[in-house]
Amino acid sequence: MKKHLFSLTFVALLGAASASSASAQQAQLSPTSVMVGGQAMLPTKNIVANAVNSADHTTLVAAVKAAGLVETLQGKGPFTVFAPVNDAFENLPAGTVETLLKPENKATLTKVLTYHVVAGNMTADKIMAAIKAGKGKASFKTVSGGTLMAMMNGPKNVVLIDEAGNVASISTYDVLQSNGVIHVVDKVLMPK
Repeated sequence: MKKHLFSLTFVALLGAASASSASAQQAQLSPTSVMVGGQAMLPTKNIVANAVNSADHTTLVAAVKAAGLVETLQGKGPFTVFAPVNDAFENLPAGTVETLLKPENKATLTKVLTYHVVAGNMTADKIMAAIKAGKGKASFKTVSGGTLMAMMNGPKNVVLIDEAGNVASISTYDVLQSNGVIHVVDKVLMPK
C-alpha cells in the first residue's frame, strides 16, 4: 500500500511539475508574441535571437552574419527592422544574393541591410500616424542614411517604397523584440 501511495504521489508531483513547465512555456508565449516562420517571436528576446528561429528569414540571417551586423542588432536599440522573407531574396535578379554575400561586397551588403533598419521603435500605429500626419505619405530615415516612404494601400495595409521605386507590403506587423520591433516585408528594399 505504501509503495502504491508513493507511486501515486510521485505521479502527482510529475503532473504538477509538467503543468508548471507548461505554465512557464505559456507565460513565455505572451499575448504580444507573434508567430513568424513557424516559431513564436518572443518579446523578451532581441532581434537576432528571434530572427534565427524563423524559417522564413534564413537568407536574411545569413546576410546579417556575412555583413557583420549581428552584434549591432543584438544591441540596445531600439531598432525597427523591415525584415524581408526568403522569397523576397529569391525574387531578386539571379545571382544577386550570391554576389552580395561575397566578402568583397560586404560594404554593399551592409548598405542594403541597414537600409531596412530605422532607429527607434516604430510600431504599426506610429507608422500609420506618421502617414496620416503626412497627408498620405511618411518618410523615414534609415540607418544607412537613405529614405523609405510609407503609404497606406487600403485601410490597414502599409506599403513601403524604396529609393529604386520598388513597393513592399508589410505582411506581419509589430513583432515586438526586447530591443525594438520587426515588420515582415515581402520584398527586399533597395537604396539608390
